[in-house]
Amino acid sequence: METGSVEEGRAEDRAAGGVPVWTALPPGLLRMRRLLLVVWLGLIAVAAGVALGMTAGPLWSACALTPVAAAAWGWVLLGRNWRSWRYTERADDLLISRGVLWHEETVVPYGRMQLVEVTSGPVERRFGLATVQLHTAAAATDATIPGLDPAEAERLRDRLTELGEARSAGL
Repeated sequence: METGSVEEGRAEDRAAGGVPVWTALPPGLLRMRRLLLVVWLGLIAVAAGVALGMTAGPLWSACALTPVAAAAWGWVLLGRNWRSWRYTERADDLLISRGVLWHEETVVPYGRMQLVEVTSGPVERRFGLATVQLHTAAAATDATIPGLDPAEAERLRDRLTELGEARSAGL
């Protein structure tokens, strides 16, 4: 497969063995979430250390190490959570898989999609990320794919919109 689009490659892979090709989230999402964790818990640790040191004495300021320990634990958990996210475009639906302790798989049929949005907040834009939000008639089946490269998010939005229009025309 020297020439051709990514889409043709995915179609060939699906046709070859019938096994869906999973796409993982880019590492930028993990970097963003870990940075936010360190910044917020670092600020809490400093504020707690200063407040406890001034009111209860310097020995009590050691309690400010609790947010630092929480940051270390959160660092590991964020990595596990990030690795659990993946999605695949199948012939009739989009499958999103996520979760470490509670594994969750969401299947969104193309013909049931009503709206596909690409959003990017200020922090996401700073890290070059975007989120794809899928809306269906049933609120329980709305699905989100966070942390995508903006170009991939737009490609996915256009592809899902195109497939949704084609599938819903038969309803």
